[in-house]
Amino acid sequence: MDASLEKIADPTLAEMGKNLKEAVKMLEDSQRTEEENGKKLISGDIPGPLQGSGQDMVSILQLVQNLMHGDEDEEPQSPRIQNIGEQGHMALLGHSLGAYISTLDKEKLRKLTTRILSDTTLWLCRIFRYENGCAYFHEEEREGLAKICRLAIHSRYEDFVVDGFNVLYNKKPVIYLSAAARPGLGQYLCNQLGLPFPCLCRVPCNTVFGSQHQMDVAFLEKLIKDDIERGRLPLLLVANAGTAAVGHTDKIGRLKELCEQYGIWLHVEGVNLATLALGYVSSSVLAAAKCDSMTMTPGPWLGLPAVPAVTLYKHDDPALTLVAGLTSNKPTDKLRALPLWLSLQYLGLDGFVERIKHACQLSQRLQESLKKVNYIKILVEDELSSPVVVFRFFQELPGSDPVFKAVPVPNMTPSGVGRERHSCDALNRWLGEQLKQLVPASGLTVMDLEAEGTCLRFSPLMTAAVLGTRGEDVDQLVACIESKLPVLCCTLQLREEFKQEVEATAGLLYVDDPNWSGIGVVRYEHANDDKSSLKSDPEGENIHAGLLKKLNELESDLTFKIGPEYKSMKSCLYVGMASDNVDAAELVETIAATAREIEENSRLLENMTEVVRKGIQEAQVELQKASEERLLEEGVLRQIPVVGSVLNWFSPVQALQKGRTFNLTAGSLESTEPIYVYKAQGAGVTLPPTPSGSRTKQRLPGQKPFKRSLRGSDALSETSSVSHIEDLEKVERLSSGPEQITLEASSTEGHPGAPSPQHTDQTEAFQKGVPHPEDDHSQVEGPESLR
Repeated sequence: MDASLEKIADPTLAEMGKNLKEAVKMLEDSQRTEEENGKKLISGDIPGPLQGSGQDMVSILQLVQNLMHGDEDEEPQSPRIQNIGEQGHMALLGHSLGAYISTLDKEKLRKLTTRILSDTTLWLCRIFRYENGCAYFHEEEREGLAKICRLAIHSRYEDFVVDGFNVLYNKKPVIYLSAAARPGLGQYLCNQLGLPFPCLCRVPCNTVFGSQHQMDVAFLEKLIKDDIERGRLPLLLVANAGTAAVGHTDKIGRLKELCEQYGIWLHVEGVNLATLALGYVSSSVLAAAKCDSMTMTPGPWLGLPAVPAVTLYKHDDPALTLVAGLTSNKPTDKLRALPLWLSLQYLGLDGFVERIKHACQLSQRLQESLKKVNYIKILVEDELSSPVVVFRFFQELPGSDPVFKAVPVPNMTPSGVGRERHSCDALNRWLGEQLKQLVPASGLTVMDLEAEGTCLRFSPLMTAAVLGTRGEDVDQLVACIESKLPVLCCTLQLREEFKQEVEATAGLLYVDDPNWSGIGVVRYEHANDDKSSLKSDPEGENIHAGLLKKLNELESDLTFKIGPEYKSMKSCLYVGMASDNVDAAELVETIAATAREIEENSRLLENMTEVVRKGIQEAQVELQKASEERLLEEGVLRQIPVVGSVLNWFSPVQALQKGRTFNLTAGSLESTEPIYVYKAQGAGVTLPPTPSGSRTKQRLPGQKPFKRSLRGSDALSETSSVSHIEDLEKVERLSSGPEQITLEASSTEGHPGAPSPQHTDQTEAFQKGVPHPEDDHSQVEGPESLR
């Protein structure tokens, strides 16, 4: 390309193309070290004053690169900037070239801009089969429709230029929009035109016959007749050739006849208009070529950055189009078509058609593959003509309404059906996030529909050219969907069973979170839990944190996490997706038993802390009293250093060792005299047993927790069943073995003639550790020894 740039006679154009190539290459280079990242983030995030001396182009582009890629370390999941190819360079060159062309003299600028606008308009009208049309290029996609509304007002209200809105007040215009139109479109039109919201009329979609995302033509005709009887003027109708949500196409041929009958302007928009460039076009989309105007977005279709949207229209009065703003006398306004003019010449007609054809083939390939996948429903009825694929995961009851999806659960109530609908929505959101991470080139989007719920949309016309989607990516997408189906089905089937087990278990509360895609959400209600309060509970948070740690230590296939309840700030335990047959009863029982154990241990620790503190204070008081009593018994003379030694030599004092011992189990303060007398320490009170579940499940070697037992399964063969039963019997014998050994040992120790080894060891230890009474001064246990 550098050699071709040198052949250009104008050195400014050659330098511009060279600089643009170098700038784009520098901005696309993302190889930066971690140290440089830190410096760039600090210098880029903090605004600073304008430097006195200017900077070169490389430094400025480096700063732009830092600002573009500075947040990638903080948000690793954010999508990277698209890789711009040669056709993208042509579109970017158009913006730079437009600024350079605007410096020409007026006559040259007028001729050049007129040629660019005429060529682009002619090419687009021929590609999309729109005869004798004009083109308006605009940055905002909805701006073209606003200009068309102005043109329709000026065409229907002849005195609007003179009388203004007084004419509209006497006969209010009505703009008809489909209920499946883009959100916010009607409000945008009213704000741009200065019309009140009653001028908008929302036409519902079909409810009985046809697609639920297509405009109801019969109801539209009834609305038009009612508006005419009320003295209103039906002005404009916005139809869809591919709705924003699911890509459905309205019955444009029937709508065109209705508009011609009542003199209404028909405007069409939608992604399916791109198929007009193909050899085979469906009749519903082909009827859009006869409409009064249409808006298209060739930039996303072709993967071209910064390319304006185009509105093609038909009108014979140039004065009205000038007043409406569709045409302009300024040559710079005509330069908006320059990026598209350059890109179309670079791609050519064959390249343009090939990109749209490739996107349609991708959608058809995905549709054919999804038809063979169980539990996946495609929502687009007109599968041959729509390049948009919308699907969702579901499990359906036999003979039930296909709109409400549920799993086969007995005695399902209407509220249960709605709950299962929300469960499917959460699972579809999880599926969409997983597929976007596994196959990022697919360009899948997750959306919520009013009737169907959460769905996944594949629209290659809007994403394939930018992301470079290929047929292999579609096959990978289908393979990932098939791999996730067992997890989805297993999780959906376990939800109701898990809910019933939680509700039947004391101390556990089932939390119905419609946004959670796992098995369910549960909260443990401790003794001090205030059920009426929605504030955070520190004690409950500690219990759930310990519960999460204990469950993760089991190394099961389930994932657990804690977080606040969506209705309040209380902590809950979230159980994740299940990839295998999980025993919900064992899972719930383990959660309840572990939570109770954590709560009892925490309360035991709190009580023990208080008891130890009080015991230490009581021991200090009693030791002080014992010291005073000793002083009274021995007398004052024995406390004098020299005199006391002489008296103790001639008349030693036979004093017993008086101390205090604290029993942590009983929480009582006792004297140490029995220890010195009997040369042994009492056993005290035995510790309470550790709380556990009411039933323990024997597992095979290597079997993970919460798995259903294979005993009694009809699917196993006789050989495998016998081997599994033998393994279970071995595990039971091993588990019962230590208990038998313990019983034999206890019977041996209980023999009247056999001495206790423990008692002998303790006696020898106390004999070695107990001081003789002939020592010079008695030893009394103080507070330090007790601590």
